[in-house]
Amino acid sequence: MHEKDSHAGGVTRRGVLAGMGAAAALSIAPRGAFAAAAKEAPQLAALVKDGKLPPLSERLPASPLVVKPFEKVGTYGGSLRRGLRGSSDHNGILRMVGNQGLVRWNMEFTEVLPNLAEKWEVNDNATVFTFHLLKGVKWSDGHPFTADDVVFAIEDCVKNKELYSATPAQLSVAGKAVVVDKVDDHTVRFTFAAPNALYLENLATPLGQHPTLFAKHYCSKFLPKYNASLDAEVKAAGVSSWTELFRAKCGDIEIPSRWSNPEKPVLDPWVVKEPYSGGATRVVMTRNPYFWQVDTEGNQLPYIDELNFGISQDVESLMLNVISGKIDIQERHISVLANKPTLSQNMQKGGYRLLSLVPSAAQQCQIYLNITHKDAAMRKMFADKSFRQALSLGINRQEIIDIVYFGQSEPYQAGPRPSHPWYHEKLARQFTEFAPDKANALLDKAGFDKKGANGIRLRPDGQPVFFAIDVIPTLYPDLVDTLELVKSHWANIGVDVKVNTIERALYYTRGDDNAHDAAVWPGPGGLDPMLDPRDFFAFHPQGSRYAIPWTLWYTSNGAKGEEPPESQKKRFKLFDEARSTADLDKRGAIMKQLFDITADEFETIGVCLAVGGFGVIRNNLRNVPEKQPDSWSWPNPGPALPQQFTFTS
Repeated sequence: MHEKDSHAGGVTRRGVLAGMGAAAALSIAPRGAFAAAAKEAPQLAALVKDGKLPPLSERLPASPLVVKPFEKVGTYGGSLRRGLRGSSDHNGILRMVGNQGLVRWNMEFTEVLPNLAEKWEVNDNATVFTFHLLKGVKWSDGHPFTADDVVFAIEDCVKNKELYSATPAQLSVAGKAVVVDKVDDHTVRFTFAAPNALYLENLATPLGQHPTLFAKHYCSKFLPKYNASLDAEVKAAGVSSWTELFRAKCGDIEIPSRWSNPEKPVLDPWVVKEPYSGGATRVVMTRNPYFWQVDTEGNQLPYIDELNFGISQDVESLMLNVISGKIDIQERHISVLANKPTLSQNMQKGGYRLLSLVPSAAQQCQIYLNITHKDAAMRKMFADKSFRQALSLGINRQEIIDIVYFGQSEPYQAGPRPSHPWYHEKLARQFTEFAPDKANALLDKAGFDKKGANGIRLRPDGQPVFFAIDVIPTLYPDLVDTLELVKSHWANIGVDVKVNTIERALYYTRGDDNAHDAAVWPGPGGLDPMLDPRDFFAFHPQGSRYAIPWTLWYTSNGAKGEEPPESQKKRFKLFDEARSTADLDKRGAIMKQLFDITADEFETIGVCLAVGGFGVIRNNLRNVPEKQPDSWSWPNPGPALPQQFTFTS
């Protein structure tokens, strides 16, 4: 085996967010270095004095994880106010609190760092990952966290077919679930059936949190294997099955009940005090007295006493709370371009500054013409690369950027963002100039040289060049505005489109049935091209909307869907090779080959680079990076380490 990380090292994707600035760094304290000198919050010291809590030296690991504060060593105290929306905004809590996996992202979204695993080794073909756990960590109820918890979480819970109909994708390769076994009390081994070189990156995302989610000493009480009297407890609880009771007591990564049981032991900086349950108007979380991180002066984290998540039923109420100074940090739900002028104008009144978010997406509006259309004439038209090139040249992107996005973008097709080390100039920039004359010439040459009385071009079969583009207005209102402008641009080159505004369920149904002419969606892969390559080849069974049948062929190993052309097959093979390659330089070289082919094929049409979001930070809240990635894979603001956020007087 070769060691991929030791202490402060990690898996790196160099320079992805250049200029974002250094963030809170992590290291492992030398054994015993903080044991004697460690300091704690006054409220915890009072509990120790009253005999209600063990001394800090018994609650911290002998070598705790050390966090370097973003700006300065903080002070204890305060209640941080943040907003949720309704009864199903559980991921708003996850993003703030639930970032305590085996590994975590660094601030720049470029490197996987130690967390509850202080180091790890990966074998040469990336099938075996051996994690060395931080010794002496305790759950929030004081019970030790060990290898037994990790093995239990995967082998007894996640691989239990009554709890999970299928093993989550992060823990399954080549159709087989990972095998997790205990090497010793603080060492666990994950063995995959085939190379899984992306596992560390996936482990750093929210969906990688299972290994540290279920405390064995508590959650085993809700599994039949460990509790012979469970049926009686299920009946007493008034639920229909043991699986329902397990979910209610132990939750899961992305369900509200994760935050609704104050009794459940966790490894988070704060623990539930007032739960997220039906009818709640707020969720309150208080400091975890057993949290296993300290700052550079040995102060146990978190600095802030409690989190107060107020629950608003609509964005308008949330905005009023922000403007009136009742929110300390917020970007979720308010990061809509139309809100930015209002938030900017009220900074002084609300006592806040703006937070800048760097999107992980590549594209604000990706247009997917259905190359696998059921209608033969439509399929032939969309499959003509010169037709797609002409449409791209017919878009006045700068007008869209100025009108819809307030000048906050630039013309872009697809691929990693300009700051990413894998940025591909041709893939990103080709056919982005506004050139209607070139577009008209291409359309004439492609056989669409005749027009009807209304100026719309005719196909060789005499039918007008017309198609509908599906869009979800409630989810992406800006894309509706963008498409209305695209419609006018394309009318000028003789192409007629309908902006087909539909609700989300119908959008997915039409895509799943291959019943759409075209569709739009923000294009991913800007900062995380390996985690979501749907625009680079037919990878995603719902997301690669230009060729859903090809994705079904790929994901079913040829058993379903429609056999794709050789250029797609070559990209399938390259991506499989890339995600089996642990060496990042070699992986990047493989992906360069894949991007070259994608650029040559030009299957999708992009409009502009994904627009950065924003949020607010109260002026007296410090240690908060004012520029952060914005991604589900980097669940902002969690990797910025809210446990080291601090209030000033």
